[in-house]
Amino acid sequence: MQERSVTRIDALLDAAAEVVDQVGFDRLTTAMVAERAGASIGTVYRYFPDRIALLQSLRERATYRYRLLAVERIELLKPASWDAVVDLTIDAYADMYRCEKGFRITRFLDTERGGTRTPFDESQLDFFAKLAANILVEDYALPQGDELVLRLACCAEIVSSLVGRAFAAPGTAADERFIVEARRMVRAYLGSYYS
Repeated sequence: MQERSVTRIDALLDAAAEVVDQVGFDRLTTAMVAERAGASIGTVYRYFPDRIALLQSLRERATYRYRLLAVERIELLKPASWDAVVDLTIDAYADMYRCEKGFRITRFLDTERGGTRTPFDESQLDFFAKLAANILVEDYALPQGDELVLRLACCAEIVSSLVGRAFAAPGTAADERFIVEARRMVRAYLGSYYS
């Protein structure tokens, strides 16, 4: 029964991702998701109490999949330097926009609650910064500490904004200039501390 529930949740999130790509997360409704998934509206509400919970779950899944891809690529390619790790993680982020349905949800801020950051947003940012810091400290000898985590959190904000901007117009090719600038800015920023 639990396996069926997980399968149903994945199907609902897949449907939500398709709707996000089609109409945007601001126009998504639970009824659209139910229709796309071939489920009843009651099924959607059984797992997600409202559209915000649905969007947050989709965002959490997309963020998790990005983290898996970034770590997988780092382990597979074993970059020679920390700045190569930076490029690899930025490229992985851009590739998620290209290949992962609904990935634009990672830019979702809870606008229906005043546009304020929720604890979920902060914990995700903190988690990624700490994960990246661990890799850079262990494998590339960057100095450990809260300063590195803060700087990586700043980098995550820069990348999220600029790469998100590169893919702002659904259905069109990415504006690669923003991805190039994200790489340049993050390398220069971190390089000023760790060159």
